[in-house]
Amino acid sequence: MTQISKKKPRTPREAAGCCGPIDELLDPDLFKGLSDPTRLRLLGCLAKCRRACAVSELAECCSVDLSVVSRHLALLERAGVVESAKQGRTVFYSVRYAELILKLRSLADELARYSPLSARAVGGEACCAKR
Repeated sequence: MTQISKKKPRTPREAAGCCGPIDELLDPDLFKGLSDPTRLRLLGCLAKCRRACAVSELAECCSVDLSVVSRHLALLERAGVVESAKQGRTVFYSVRYAELILKLRSLADELARYSPLSARAVGGEACCAKR
């Protein structure tokens, strides 16, 4: 049976003045990396391949130019979602599974702490000063 937290909700102003792990987990670069349909298609294709793939192989997943695919993959790499390795003139990309799983799982766990449906919901504890 789901329990509803008895902790008092905060106002947006109070919440903005608090800091916690969720602030670090809400990584703008990660969300920027995952915010484009083409990048998501590339990530899905790469994950389903379960191996490193060349940019030219990944370009077959979507109907965009090779240079555009390269730019999307570079952005995913900056976001920490994929990593690249160069072999000769060919660049291979692979999913950073462990890191991505940890980031997403940690974020989900932290969001669950704030859910009004969670018995573990935070609230009432001291907040640090606004950053």
